[in-house]
Amino acid sequence: MTTTASSHHLSPAFPGRAPWGTAGKLRAWQQGAMEKYVQEQPRDFLAVATPGAGKTTFALTLASWLLHHHVVQQITVVAPTEHLKKQWAEAAARIGIKLDPDYSAGPVSKEYHGVAITYAGVGVRPMLHRNRCEQRKTLVILDEIHHAGDSKSWGEACQEAFDPATRRLALTGTPFRSDTNPIPFVAYEEGNDGIRRSSADYTYGYGNALADGVVRPVIFLSYSGNMRWRTKAGDEIAARLGEPMTKDAIGQAWRTALSPTGDWIPNVLAAADKRLTEVRKGIPDAGGLVIATDQESAREYAKILKKITGDRPTVVLSDEKAASKNIDKFSQDGSRWMVAVRMVSEGVDVPRLAVGVYATTISTPLFFAQAVGRFVRSRRRGETASVFLPTIPMLLDFANEMEVERDHVLDKPKKGSDEENPFAEEDQLLADAEKLEDEETEDQLPFEALESDAVFDRVLYDGAEFGMQAHPGSEEEQDYLGIPGLLEPDQVQLLLQKRQTRQIAHSRQKPAAEADLLEKPAEARPVVTHKQLLELRKRLNTMVSAYTHQSGKPHGVIHTELRRVCGGPPSAEATAGQIQDRITKVQEWATRMR
Repeated sequence: MTTTASSHHLSPAFPGRAPWGTAGKLRAWQQGAMEKYVQEQPRDFLAVATPGAGKTTFALTLASWLLHHHVVQQITVVAPTEHLKKQWAEAAARIGIKLDPDYSAGPVSKEYHGVAITYAGVGVRPMLHRNRCEQRKTLVILDEIHHAGDSKSWGEACQEAFDPATRRLALTGTPFRSDTNPIPFVAYEEGNDGIRRSSADYTYGYGNALADGVVRPVIFLSYSGNMRWRTKAGDEIAARLGEPMTKDAIGQAWRTALSPTGDWIPNVLAAADKRLTEVRKGIPDAGGLVIATDQESAREYAKILKKITGDRPTVVLSDEKAASKNIDKFSQDGSRWMVAVRMVSEGVDVPRLAVGVYATTISTPLFFAQAVGRFVRSRRRGETASVFLPTIPMLLDFANEMEVERDHVLDKPKKGSDEENPFAEEDQLLADAEKLEDEETEDQLPFEALESDAVFDRVLYDGAEFGMQAHPGSEEEQDYLGIPGLLEPDQVQLLLQKRQTRQIAHSRQKPAAEADLLEKPAEARPVVTHKQLLELRKRLNTMVSAYTHQSGKPHGVIHTELRRVCGGPPSAEATAGQIQDRITKVQEWATRMR
């Protein structure tokens, strides 16, 4: 088979590029993936490409090539949602491939090249789709294939339905899952540690896509604040987002922040709208998306946005028949805001989305990556995306690891005690969370949100953290909200450094009496969990003990000297940053004595 013949199905206008083989106008990764596929002609092929990179373009280009060369006679696209299967059909139609998105049973009309269905639909009638694969040579495109591992029944149904397929193309932007359900038609390779991990045939990660200008860089703006809530027992608890807490307290403080009755959400939505105004100076049709936990919250957030902007935002609820139409309308009408629960978190293509508010308590790396993926699709060089989120340790970790490429881990360590696997408890929490339709479940600890406020906390960009805390509406906050929406990635980094330097200089000019917020830059205020703080204290005590043997000084004397030199309260009351400073100092002392 030749690798240079073009497909008669593929219009040169899709998507602003010539068909593969006629001119090198596919993106480099799409061209590379096509060349590898055509050269190897595999039955199964897994392409992992970051959200916004153009997986649909690659898949349809390949489908067109396979049809044209009579390798296959028909196509079946399997998508996670009803909206996405219609989106696939529309994208395919633009290049001359006709897919029936309303197919349910029986023969497919001769005017179609195939069908677009959902994983749930396959789960209901696997034999129907198996028969279609047996009757004609079929290419099956499995979009976001990790969903085939959502339940045992879905995985088994996909295996049964598409086992006879001539070719299978699996796509995903987030190949990892928090559980160990095997994903059909995905190869797993055993590592030196005896653990099997998914093996992709072609990978194009966020870091590569960012370097190529295919996706936008993401600026994360984190907001802290004081929370107060009442437990079922009637106890009132107060805490500050970002301070070490137990996982139950973190969950309740987080939900308090997201409560529409407090001040945190209105202040953060107002800040996000100011950011959107700035971004629209360079990207006139830029839109914003608020991802809510549940439908009730979504409606309340929409009311708050209407008060802020004067315009009624688009509200997308997954159980409404008009949901897909509302998304399509928003994608084209140039309006400012959309509020949605879950269905816009993955795969839905609204390229003009540039500002997001992560107002949900869903805390899996899979969902977070999918949600952020809605904002990274680049249309022209220099665009930046901005995502607002609460100062929750887990979320900040996800934000700082945007460029980390992950595989699906099929096995867990067999002898995994907590000591051997310190993340075992968190892994289980993530696995449990990923199974939820939403976070409003009966097993959550009941509580009543009483009040909340918001404080600008920090900016996270490219693994680094910038900024000092600032009140909503202050000049210091506006410094970061007003960063231009059109900047090269290195310009973003430079500008953030300049803004932080200016903020620090301005802070030093204030009288001490006005310093009601933490007067330290973000990098000196690490956000840690309660468990991580205990580990830091344990590490400090271990190092002090070692230094005691080296210096002959008692533990108490060394701790007192550390407090005198580094400042701050006793270890039991010290922050993570203060403890880390003491660890660094005692390491310095020990090195001098060698």
